[in-house]
Amino acid sequence: MFQIRTYNKISDKGLTLFPQDKYNVGSDVGQPDGVVLRSQKLHDEVLPGSVMAVARAGAGTNNVPVDDYTKKGVVVFNTPGANANAVKELVLAGMLLSSRGIMQGRDYVSTLGEMDDAAAMSALLEREKKRFSGTELQGKTLGVIGLGAIGSMVANTALSLGMNVLGFDPALSVEAAWNLSSRVQRAESVDALLGKVDYLTLHVPAIPQTKHLINADTLKLMKPNAAIMNFARESIVDARAVVNALNAGALREYVCDFPEPCLIGHSKVLAVPHIGASSAEAEENCAVMAVNQLRDFLENGNIRNSVNFPLTTMDRGTSACRITFSNSNVSGVLGHVLSVFAEHNVNVVDMVNKSRNDIAYNILDLETRPDDAVITALNSVEHVISVRVLDK
Repeated sequence: MFQIRTYNKISDKGLTLFPQDKYNVGSDVGQPDGVVLRSQKLHDEVLPGSVMAVARAGAGTNNVPVDDYTKKGVVVFNTPGANANAVKELVLAGMLLSSRGIMQGRDYVSTLGEMDDAAAMSALLEREKKRFSGTELQGKTLGVIGLGAIGSMVANTALSLGMNVLGFDPALSVEAAWNLSSRVQRAESVDALLGKVDYLTLHVPAIPQTKHLINADTLKLMKPNAAIMNFARESIVDARAVVNALNAGALREYVCDFPEPCLIGHSKVLAVPHIGASSAEAEENCAVMAVNQLRDFLENGNIRNSVNFPLTTMDRGTSACRITFSNSNVSGVLGHVLSVFAEHNVNVVDMVNKSRNDIAYNILDLETRPDDAVITALNSVEHVISVRVLDK
């Protein structure tokens, strides 16, 4: 029976996908084979040696020490795209709120609580409404930096609203390209995009290369009436530089999911408390995706949507046994492993070998189940990190 430890509140729609006759699931599981979590920070937690995989119900994995886990052969999964629609809708809401004076108008109306004459209030509002006039999205240009699951959905939705869309993503995947409308215009660089847009939305990961992607220098390239949407990661935008640009009239509005002290109370900032993926549907989708990926790995050895291991899958055939192993991505390891099987007369009927950066992962289907001596020999091969035996 597989042991699964959970952190945070994981949607029951996902957890019920663990068959009760094969899985013991709970927050107090002592020696887990796998972990499912949302926002729990694992950097300071001692990882039990029994853990083979960690599934994060969400896209970001900043709360998981991925590099450390990779060295231990622990697969880290995320759920890209599972919360994409929730974030897309919030980006759209941010664009609308930053365009029409909605929040400012609401705040003004809330000051009229002492008025008891409806006719007088109507006349007052008729005089004052011009203070809150805005602009429409139709015909404006949206810049999208990062055209993955979320960015491509935002781009396509903006097109349906009659906007022009410029996109930039030097690492655009084939899958994302298939989902992206051909009407999205390609920008050659971030700098080339910034000067042409009325709205900018960011959808890139928080990595060293994207830290303060939007900064004092890049803000100078933007139109003074432009608005920025940041529902990606806090570190992508230099908040202090944004405040300076807003104060100088070099930027119209900043909408984000990451409040910082320097942003609080600013009249041109709309900051919400990390609610990008906080919809019931998104939480369910993330949980379902995380559980399915973890199950497929534990039961079949397959890896999909891992942030540290290569995509590696192979259908289960009629073979008696499946072996998986991870190793440092150096030459000769696979050959050495195959020689162990040959020495013990174990026939390999099918296999797949993939690598990603410094790690390699292998799935091998065998004609017969190897004995303990073979498994011991495999674990002794230089650069092999972990070995698993998966029976039918």
